[in-house]
Amino acid sequence: MRQRLPKFVPQLLAILVLAVVTLGAWAAWLGWDQHRDVHPDGSTTGPYEAWQVIGLVLTLLVLVYWAANRRYIAGAVLGITAGLTIAADCDWSDDSSGLYMVGVGMVMVGSLVATAVVSAVIAAVKREGPPSRR
Repeated sequence: MRQRLPKFVPQLLAILVLAVVTLGAWAAWLGWDQHRDVHPDGSTTGPYEAWQVIGLVLTLLVLVYWAANRRYIAGAVLGITAGLTIAADCDWSDDSSGLYMVGVGMVMVGSLVATAVVSAVIAAVKREGPPSRR
């Protein structure tokens, strides 16, 4: 006799897998660039370039699409949010200003809202499906 897995197990696995993959995406796109650029006027920028952040966002959009397309909405929202929050906390914890937790909180709230909205849109479009031919 085969036993079925409880309904929450696939969602839980999606959360865990997406959190780990998101941590890897952060490391691949942002984790290696840790220095700030000092300009001639003394101002600093960085440590990330715009193309790195855009690359991370596009990578995460692929992950959200994959999860939402398979109805793992909770996995997409919670997994990616957890992964980004943990990555930001680990990456920024050596900040001397003491304000890194403000940034981590902003990453958490922003990623939670963004993944929820994108997942809902993808799920709604998927539910409607393509228009039928008559």
